[in-house]
Amino acid sequence: MPTIVNSTSAQASSPRNVKIDLPGREYEILIARGLLSNAGRLVATHLGKGRCGIVTDENVAGFHLPELEAALKAEGRHKGSIVLPAGETTKCFAQLEKLSEGLLEMGLERGDFVVAFGGGVIGDLAGFAASILRRGIRLVQIPTSLLAQVDSSVGGKTGINTPQGKNLIGTFHQPNLVIADIDVLKTLPEREMRAGYAEVAKYGLLGDAGFFSWLEQNWPAVFAHDTAALSKVIETSVRAKAKVVIADEMEAGVRGLLNLGHTFGHALEASTGFSSRLLHGEGVAIGMALAFQFSQRTGLCPPGTAQRVEHHLAQTGLPTKITDIDGPPLNADELVRHMGQDKKVRDGRMTFVLARDIGEAFLTQDVDVEAVRKMLAEMCA
Repeated sequence: MPTIVNSTSAQASSPRNVKIDLPGREYEILIARGLLSNAGRLVATHLGKGRCGIVTDENVAGFHLPELEAALKAEGRHKGSIVLPAGETTKCFAQLEKLSEGLLEMGLERGDFVVAFGGGVIGDLAGFAASILRRGIRLVQIPTSLLAQVDSSVGGKTGINTPQGKNLIGTFHQPNLVIADIDVLKTLPEREMRAGYAEVAKYGLLGDAGFFSWLEQNWPAVFAHDTAALSKVIETSVRAKAKVVIADEMEAGVRGLLNLGHTFGHALEASTGFSSRLLHGEGVAIGMALAFQFSQRTGLCPPGTAQRVEHHLAQTGLPTKITDIDGPPLNADELVRHMGQDKKVRDGRMTFVLARDIGEAFLTQDVDVEAVRKMLAEMCA
């Protein structure tokens, strides 16, 4: 697979703007420190007229909501704020109903917009609500987690979870603007920061071996909130995602590569009840380790590759094995059943993202599911 990321060094002194060039739905991703206090002006510049309703969670609200409200009120944009419970379980029908009715009660019109102010959960849920409110209103993503800044706020995927699996109900609804303020990451719990880093590593493992090598040397700077390091990982990740999204917005083909680790990871999340036992990024980390382990076992990638991947992820404090998950042991048959509910299943056949080497991922349906089940049974023991 050709390289999809440009691994040039980042200049941290000035803001980064990454443009998503979707015909008729172009938008920018703004990356810098101190953007939150300027959110009202940025919205006015990029979106023109319109009022907004902020959607956030209890954790983010406690740290940052007053600053964002003040910035939007200063431009006459703020109609109200809705604060939801934090955590993956918020991505459900009940909260979608509550949120949609709350936004309608604000009096938001089709020319207005929703501001998704939080991590991946809020971004997915608020984005879904925006996509169905009055058959679709505008959306601004202000991601507050590393995972959301490098991945989930970009590309237009929205959705909620069901007992059958993760993100099985949702829409494609591109944002009109993404504001990634690096400063808000300072209040992110360490576990959430690590979980977000799994998505950063994914972009190296997926299509840029040079970026992965850079991460192996520089990951401590990322966790130390070094401006240059954070700017580089966010920009590199979103540029990689932007290129794939532009090529395949509706995930009919190459966009499926962005799910490296997710087929396994989503099954692990479903088997743990979408609970705090396993954060999404932690599931992705284990899923990527499993994808490389399976690739190595089947002779697709060179010996030692899986161990290199596991070593780096474990260095950063991420789980890499199913047995790293706290609580009762998981069951291989249940995991395979959840994998069968994955959104990428076609004609009853599971789609996997495997690898020929670091930076050389590919999509395939030519996988022996019984071999996957056997490996998972080993890993669950």
